[in-house]
Amino acid sequence: MLGKGMKASDAARPAVDPGIAMVIGRIFHSPYIWVGIACLLGFFIVHMLLLTWADYSYVQPATSLSYATVAVLSYLLLGEAISPLRAVGIAVICLGVFIVGRTAPSTTGIL
Repeated sequence: MLGKGMKASDAARPAVDPGIAMVIGRIFHSPYIWVGIACLLGFFIVHMLLLTWADYSYVQPATSLSYATVAVLSYLLLGEAISPLRAVGIAVICLGVFIVGRTAPSTTGIL
């Protein structure tokens, strides 16, 4: 969403130099930018909550599923192309997450 918002705002037009204030104004008037910011905030809140529940060595690989989620949503919602090499990379990440997910978390108690 952030990428779509930046492309829609024409923030990097080399022919016209409207000044930094105008560029920032155009960027923050894009609803795509605000949706992207909300998604990032939601991710960070969920990530912090997960870290209170499980060890970092368990949570961090699980968050790698965001690569697959972003690729699928960008294909479905934004019409972006996913190359075969990228699809293979996403499959390898998902396989790794599956392998790590099958191990038992060793969460320690609060001191």
